[in-house]
Parts: sequence; C-alpha cells; structure tokens
Amino acid sequence: MIITVTGRHLEVTPAIRKHAEEKAAKLLKYYDRIKEIEVILDGSADKHMRVEMIVNAEHHNMFMGTVDGTDLYACIDLAAHKLERQITEHKDRFRNRKHPA
Repeated sequence: MIITVTGRHLEVTPAIRKHAEEKAAKLLKYYDRIKEIEVILDGSADKHMRVEMIVNAEHHNMFMGTVDGTDLYACIDLAAHKLERQITEHKDRFRNRKHPA
C-alpha cells in the first residue's frame, strides 16, 4: 500500500506527515483491498485548512473524505473518520447483497 502526503500552499512538517500517515494506515483495518491512499493538505493565508483523503482500492472502488477547518490535526482525524464510515458501509452493502434463488 502506498501513502502519499502532499501540501498545497503549506509546508508539510514531519509531525503532520507522521500523523497523516498513521491515520491513513489505520484504514487498512477496515478494508484490506486498499492499494493507495493520497492525503492532500491545503492551507491558505487566512488560516483556513482543507484536508482531502482519497482511497483507491481494488475493483475501481474509490472513497473520498474532505474536511474544512482551522486545526489541521482535527481535519485529518475527521477525514479519516469519514473514510472509515464510507468503507464500512461499502463492505456492509457488498456482504449483505442477496441473490435471488
């Protein structure tokens, strides 16, 4: 699995990179077919932050979580939480499909 952390209009410090990679790595616990996770951290001059986490999984499954806020760490946590919910709902739908007999 590949985890990519990039920053737009903002320098990604080692602490922020470590936090984002740890949160992204925890998503494997929910879905083991993840191939790539991309974390995009976007900052601007007025301290407004945006975090986008994009998960690419097998069979062209793609999940995306976007959070806006002022605290970068909290935005990363919320984006990871959104992806956890999306992935678990996807697995529930996939596992509970009923085929007609």
